Amino acid sequence: MSDKVLLDYGSGGKASQRLISELFMRCFDNPELRRMNDGAVLSVSGRIAMSTDTFTVDPPFFPGGDIGALAVHGTVNDVAMMGAVPRYLTCGFLIEEGLPMSDLERIVESTGKAAREAGVWIVTGDTKVVPRGAADKIFINTTGIGDVIVDPAPAGDRATAGDAILVSGTLGDHGLAILSTRQGLSFDTPILSDCANLNHVIEKLLRQLPDIHVLRDPTRGGLATTLNEIALSSGVTCEIEEDAIPVKPEVRGGCSFLGLDPLYLANEGKFLCILPEAEAEAALAIMRADPLGRDAKRIGTVTPTDKPGSLSGGGGRVILKTGLGGKRMLGMLEGEQLPRIC
Repeated sequence: MSDKVLLDYGSGGKASQRLISELFMRCFDNPELRRMNDGAVLSVSGRIAMSTDTFTVDPPFFPGGDIGALAVHGTVNDVAMMGAVPRYLTCGFLIEEGLPMSDLERIVESTGKAAREAGVWIVTGDTKVVPRGAADKIFINTTGIGDVIVDPAPAGDRATAGDAILVSGTLGDHGLAILSTRQGLSFDTPILSDCANLNHVIEKLLRQLPDIHVLRDPTRGGLATTLNEIALSSGVTCEIEEDAIPVKPEVRGGCSFLGLDPLYLANEGKFLCILPEAEAEAALAIMRADPLGRDAKRIGTVTPTDKPGSLSGGGGRVILKTGLGGKRMLGMLEGEQLPRIC
């Protein structure tokens, strides 16, 4: 193959076949994909969960991961948050003409490695090459399917007053890793993305504690935005303790320097777990027994809707109890966070 991605590789002809057979098949090989159909015939049992996402991260390589691994992790995690064991992925690549073939090989190999670690098969996909300037290097779309293993399944509208709010680890790592790489910033302590497959630890939780009410990974918009979504869907108030929220010192310091709030930064290897108070300690023990949950903490409680006019009146609110003993409302992220400008 050429050392650059050519338009011919998206033509559907011999060049496309070479790219598929020499790269994608080598990295994604499994019995279903090997049949080389335009789709896949899959075996699932009972109810299924399904999620789709498109990944456009810039830069495509960042400390702790790359767009290929991220595409698998993101969709596998979304399926797992629905109370399911992920089984299959589709994978579509939109590639800009001229992308170095070595970059594409690195991304595809990383995608295949992440899928194997998650225990999922990439069973079908698509590759398109667009003219130079029509895209930014590479975009990846993935769709995931999994078997739902609990009933009722966790959902954003199931948070109940009295539930405990847990988080699996430190927040803001991915968002700051991407931003610092994009801006060419360096810190005394390197900041790595938390990009990871969460399905294995989630399955352990669900098998042992099937009455989990909500599971959610706080990706774009971070912890604050995700909790707002849950609070609005469930008609409750989420009260969280500022001092209980785990943030690495280097992330906190980087955010302070840049004028950012780590509660609004994206995460790609952390999850929220909201469940009955009586099961909170058992859930924390399960999470902490896994390397991806070793920093798990309880950060708050779901409370009922107060009377109108109070700080949490009307439900759908997130209240932060500050380290000084006060309270303030955490709203949803309106757009991209901006660094301090004055």
